[in-house]
Amino acid sequence: MAQDDNGGKDVIPQTGSSAVEHALEESPGTAVIVQDSVADPGFPPHRQRVTDKDPKAAKQAERTVYTLFYLSIVGSVFAIAAYMAFPIEDGDPGAIRLNNLFIGLGIALALLAIGIGAVHWGKALMADHEGIDLRHPVKGTDETRARAVEIFQEANEESGFGRRTLIRNSLVGALIAFPLPAVVLFRGLAPQNENPVELLSQTMWKKGLRLTLDPTGTPIKAADVTLGSAFQVIPEGLAEMESGRLEAKAKAAVLLMRLKPEDLHELPDRKSWSYDGIVAYSKICTHVGCPVALYEQQTHHLLCPCHQSQFDVANHAKVIFGPAARPLPQLPIAVDDEGYLIAQSDFTEPVGPSFWERP
Repeated sequence: MAQDDNGGKDVIPQTGSSAVEHALEESPGTAVIVQDSVADPGFPPHRQRVTDKDPKAAKQAERTVYTLFYLSIVGSVFAIAAYMAFPIEDGDPGAIRLNNLFIGLGIALALLAIGIGAVHWGKALMADHEGIDLRHPVKGTDETRARAVEIFQEANEESGFGRRTLIRNSLVGALIAFPLPAVVLFRGLAPQNENPVELLSQTMWKKGLRLTLDPTGTPIKAADVTLGSAFQVIPEGLAEMESGRLEAKAKAAVLLMRLKPEDLHELPDRKSWSYDGIVAYSKICTHVGCPVALYEQQTHHLLCPCHQSQFDVANHAKVIFGPAARPLPQLPIAVDDEGYLIAQSDFTEPVGPSFWERP
């Protein structure tokens, strides 16, 4: 015997077809077969567009589309011309504004014209019949795959990509021209007539140059560097530079830390590069050049906040996590007669991203 949820009466369990019939009679809401299911309404009646009815309107829409694509090419070329016509000169904010303004206008025109042209093409000229695409989680049969090829061919016919040569060629030209301003702009980030590897191999640091606090330029005594502390360091004289200060700082910035001497695991040929547990490493991450600014005092780890590369200060800033390809370059340091920290030499390897060293 079982308890009926509805009436509280004792009922006899039933099996087979009689059980299904009983369920339909007693509780229609729990039946497997829904009696009042909503009928499939199907697709709404297809409404033709103006371009479907009038060949002249279709031709006009085609002219509009390829004109927009040609306009995109003009915008890309204009951005490249603006880059050359309005160069950025050192110390001239007006030149920077003009350069950004006209390059931005050219790139905006190129991208906007491609977008509007593609949308207008799809709405006015491509076939707009609705359809159902059944998805299969596994590889289809040979017939299904052959049908897929047919669908691509039908899409080509419906879109007119193969027939409308002016639209196709102008679109291809616009897509080729659009990335060119970016190529030109990225090329301008690198020195025009100098080898970047050589530039990154040399910084302001030299033998006897004092380590100073950033940004004040105050010299640092070894006695002032407490255990577990970290300092942002620049070369002596950099704070007083009138021109090229940012470029010099981008290469010469250093992090200074003090550990217990017994916690340092130094290579034999680098034991003289530190002083009483004080070590100095380049602040420029060897991944893409972000500033390494986070120091974990207890673990002796340096963290780059951009892509989470981690470096072990106790083991010559060895990479222990993240995309960085090599350790941070170490600056050899010593102490002068007055107790101030000084550099023994420049860095012995290029600072910054590792890709500069690749041939």
